[in-house]
Amino acid sequence: MNLVLFDFDGTLSTKDSYLLFTRFLSRRKYFLGCLLLSPRIIGYLSGRYPNYALKEDFLKFFYRRKQMDDLQLLADRFCAEKIPAIIRPGAMERIRWHQEHDDVTAVVSACPRLILEPWCHLTKIDILATELEVDQQSRFTGKIDGKNCWGEEKVRRIRSRYELSDFEGIFAYGDSKGDLPMLEIADEDKRFFKPFR
Repeated sequence: MNLVLFDFDGTLSTKDSYLLFTRFLSRRKYFLGCLLLSPRIIGYLSGRYPNYALKEDFLKFFYRRKQMDDLQLLADRFCAEKIPAIIRPGAMERIRWHQEHDDVTAVVSACPRLILEPWCHLTKIDILATELEVDQQSRFTGKIDGKNCWGEEKVRRIRSRYELSDFEGIFAYGDSKGDLPMLEIADEDKRFFKPFR
């Protein structure tokens, strides 16, 4: 039995699910938020503003004070209505192939778990992803709970969930520098960068 690790955005999907979901919540607020946050977006694109900080800026603007139950219902709808259209056909075939061979399959994503979990549940695939902080009234605070699931944090999450020595082999599929540490823990002949294209 193998362990199979998939990045989601850009690897399994053709679009960024976090941005797509944020726009799904409110198209008007999405464009307003992008305009107001544009200096920080430009800073991130130029390498001067960190990934996790921009993510928290988006969380504060779009998600803060929203009830967890309300967002979960929207995430269920989003996964049913939007996610199937952005999954790369070759990616879905590969997931099914691994599952037919009784491999343990997991999505390891910087996207908030709330957004992708309904799709992962339907696809029968584990999920390790960024967690969102919730207050005592079950409202999102606009902050990440713990660390953004990116780079070395992906490896930490994987090692905390799975005993790697229990598997015959480890496959990893990714498409960005945030996936490189995850690819490094896979067997040399089972690392796939920018597959399914």
